Amino acid sequence: MQEIIVIDFGSQYTQLIARRIRELKVYSEIIPCTASFSEIEERKPQGIILSGGPASVFEKDAPSIEKRIFNLGIPILGICYGMQLITHLLGGKVSKAKKREYGKAILKIDDNSTLFSDVKDNSVVWMSHGDKIIEMPKGFHRIAHTENSPYAAIADFQRKIFALQFHPEVAHTEEGKKILSNFIFKICDCKPSWNMHSFIKTAIEDLREKVGKHKVVCALSGGVDSTVTAVLVHKAIGDALTCIFVDNGLLRAGEREKVEKMLKENFHINLRVIDASDRFLRRLKGVRDPERKRKIIGREFIKIFEEEAKKIRGVKFLAQGTLYPDVIESVSFKGPSATIKSHHNVGGLLKRMKLKLIEPLRELFKDEVRQLGKELGIPEEILYRHPFPGPGLAIRCVGEVTGERLEILRQADKIVLEEIKKAGFYRNIWQSFAVLLPIRTVGVMGDERTYEHVIAIRAVNSIDGMTADWVKLPHELLERVSNRIINEVKGVNRVVYDITSKPPGTIEWE
Repeated sequence: MQEIIVIDFGSQYTQLIARRIRELKVYSEIIPCTASFSEIEERKPQGIILSGGPASVFEKDAPSIEKRIFNLGIPILGICYGMQLITHLLGGKVSKAKKREYGKAILKIDDNSTLFSDVKDNSVVWMSHGDKIIEMPKGFHRIAHTENSPYAAIADFQRKIFALQFHPEVAHTEEGKKILSNFIFKICDCKPSWNMHSFIKTAIEDLREKVGKHKVVCALSGGVDSTVTAVLVHKAIGDALTCIFVDNGLLRAGEREKVEKMLKENFHINLRVIDASDRFLRRLKGVRDPERKRKIIGREFIKIFEEEAKKIRGVKFLAQGTLYPDVIESVSFKGPSATIKSHHNVGGLLKRMKLKLIEPLRELFKDEVRQLGKELGIPEEILYRHPFPGPGLAIRCVGEVTGERLEILRQADKIVLEEIKKAGFYRNIWQSFAVLLPIRTVGVMGDERTYEHVIAIRAVNSIDGMTADWVKLPHELLERVSNRIINEVKGVNRVVYDITSKPPGTIEWE
C-alpha cells in the first residue's frame, strides 16, 4: 500500500497534515522525529513530509533527522520548521526574524510548474514562524514569496525536495489542499486508493491471522468507537467474539434496549447484557464528590467486566476502540503520553487476565471511523450520536446519585434530545444534554406553591472537545424544551440554559 509518512516535530497541526492527505484518499501515518533512518527506509514511503514545530534550529537540543534521508530518492516536503531544518541541514542559512510572522499573508508564485501547478497567484496563506530563510541551500530555487518572507517556498527539482514557510494543511491557507494534492499526486505519483472498503478487507485478514482459533472479548459502551470495533471484529471472527455490555443504571433513556436490539438483530453478535444498576447505586450512595464518583464507577466496571470475562472459556484477546489520535499522542515528539485511553481503564485487565490487546481502529481518525461504520451498515443514529461520558448520568446528576434523581434527569434529558433532533440541530451540535442541579427553587404551578428541582440545559460546539463554545439555540426551541420538561417531568419547576464556553468552564458539569 502506498503511503506518505509525516515526521512529527511537535507542531499543533501535525495530525491535520495526515488528515488532509487521507481526505485525498492516500494513506498517511505520523511517526516521531526520533524514528531511525532504517525505520524510515524500511517503510518505503511514496513521500515524506517534515512537520512544523515550536523549536528553533539554533537551539542546543533542536529536533533533527539524519541527512541520509535526502539521498533516498523519495520526494520530501518540509513545512515551517521542516523547511528551516532542510535549509539548515543542506547548507543554507536560517536567521532569527526581527519580527515573528503569524497569521495571514499573500503568496506570490514565482514558479507554477510543479508544487504550485494550477494554484492561483495572490492567494492567502497562513504563517506561523520566528525564524526565516536568508540563503537557500545549493541546488534550490525560489518558487514563491510573500511581502515578509522572500523565500516562502523553495525547491530542489532534481532531488524532489520542496519546502514551505507557511502551513498548507490549515483551512486559512486558501489553496492548501491543492498544494498538498500536487505534492502527493504529481510529485510523489500516488494513486487515490485509500478508502474504507479496502481498509475493511485488510483489517479482517489481519484480525483472522492474529486471533486464530482463540476467542475475543469486547467491552461495549454503545458509543461509536466500541460499536464499530465490535461489528468489525465480528465480521472477521464471528461467534468467537463476545461483547459485554454493563448496564450501570447511569444510561440515557432506552439506551440499553437500543444497543441490545441493534447488535443482536442487525448483526447477530453474541452479546451479554449485565444489569448492575443496583450494584452501582449502592456503591454511589451518599457520594457527592465528582472524582470519587468517577473512581467508584471505573473500579466497579472493571470488577464486573472481569467477573463476566472469566466465564468465557478460551478468551485470549481484549478488543478495544483505540483511535489514531490516541496512538499519535503516545508516540508524539511532544512527549509520551502515560497511557492510551481505555474504556473505564479496561486496559488494567490485560495483565490480571493475561489478555492480549487488539485495536482494529488504531489507524483511523474519528471521521474515518464513522465512514467505516457506514460501510459496515451501522445505523447513523449510532454513528453520529453525541459523546457520552464513561460515568454516564452520574456526573450530570450534580451531587448525590439516587434512583429518584436519575429518573428525573433521564426524562428531562430525553426531552432535550427529542426537541433538538426535531428542530434539525442534532447533527450540527457536538454535544447537548440535561443536568440536574443539587438545589431546589420556589415556583408556582396552578394555584400551589412548589419547591422543586432545577434542570440546566447544555449545548456546545467543538472540534475535539478540548475547547468548546456554547450553542445559540433559538429561543423558540428553548421555550419548547422548558415547557415540556416542566409539564412532563414530575419534580422540576425551573429550567436554565448554560451559556459558558470552555474555557473557563468544562463541557460536563462534573
